[in-house]
Amino acid sequence: MNSTNHKTEWENYCAQELEVLNPLLAAHGYILDAEQKHLQGERYLMQAVTTSSGRKLILTGVAPDMSKVIIKATRESGGKHEIKHERLCRDFLQRIDFAGEVFHSPQEVAFINERGFTITIQRFIDQPCSFLDRSIEEQFSLALRAFKGQESAHATTSRHQKSVTRIYGIRTADSYIQTFTNFNKNISSSLGDSNDICVALTQSQTILKENIVTIDQYCNFLTHTDFVPHNIRINDDTIYLLDHSSLTFGNKYEGWARFINFMTLYNPPLQRALETYVRDNRAPEEFKSLRLMRIYRLGEIIWYYTRSLKKSNGPLFELNTTRIQFWGTVLSCVLEEKDVPQSIISAYTKKRDSLRSNEEISRQKGLH
Repeated sequence: MNSTNHKTEWENYCAQELEVLNPLLAAHGYILDAEQKHLQGERYLMQAVTTSSGRKLILTGVAPDMSKVIIKATRESGGKHEIKHERLCRDFLQRIDFAGEVFHSPQEVAFINERGFTITIQRFIDQPCSFLDRSIEEQFSLALRAFKGQESAHATTSRHQKSVTRIYGIRTADSYIQTFTNFNKNISSSLGDSNDICVALTQSQTILKENIVTIDQYCNFLTHTDFVPHNIRINDDTIYLLDHSSLTFGNKYEGWARFINFMTLYNPPLQRALETYVRDNRAPEEFKSLRLMRIYRLGEIIWYYTRSLKKSNGPLFELNTTRIQFWGTVLSCVLEEKDVPQSIISAYTKKRDSLRSNEEISRQKGLH
């Protein structure tokens, strides 16, 4: 099935679900916005590539008191499991007795099970300024505070580990290496062993295996595996975590790595500032662990876009091919311990924006 068919299928799915959801939500006093940006652009591709989680709708609207809300709704079993799991993660986060910081989450104002739907409704957290529009000093301070908050939850005893495993799961050094091995195998199968990216991935796999002790040394920490600006909101100097389904216990630098890889593209000065902080203020093994996690997460994003190729055509196929090449270049730079040249970032950004649909450009503005 090509990208056009996946897009049509997603649009039909959204229309069918909204036809039932609109009156259901209205009966509870919730009104959906006329435009739903979270359903547009490449959202359909995300659903097509990660089908195991089940489809769900992420919607915006207003509550009976006219305050803004975020609504997540699904009739599919995988989506229901994810919504319920996220609620468990969010609730348990407030009760972890070995965490040194209080984590903040948007208030859930309603949880509805009707007409086959599982629906969670949360207060929309307004923020006067988006993360990327803040000064570099503010971004650095907020990011560091968020990472230290996550690091304060460290499962150091068997009792701690047992209590978090059933909710969040635990990623070990062995599981990181096995997962990366699968990334490498699958990407090589798709792109060919002689591809430069596959050569870099094989080198990466060797480096991860050789440093298994370092990876293990900084495991058993709470980490948000999708810690990027669109998964946090900042209001009144309070950081609110979103997407609680991405919380797990693993290497404490996995969340750092996801964030720093993101900033390699969107804000290289912040990427360099955070890496410099770890290198200059923490043990050498911690900086090494950060590099290892960056390698791991780059393998993951390359595999995501490699998977998407079979579900893409036309400009989207070219765009995802370009994404694979760019993140492969970033991986090579991390392996060589050097920064990605700004000329490469600028050239990629220009080509990416020329290939994105107008819907996706609009969706991205809403995200960031």
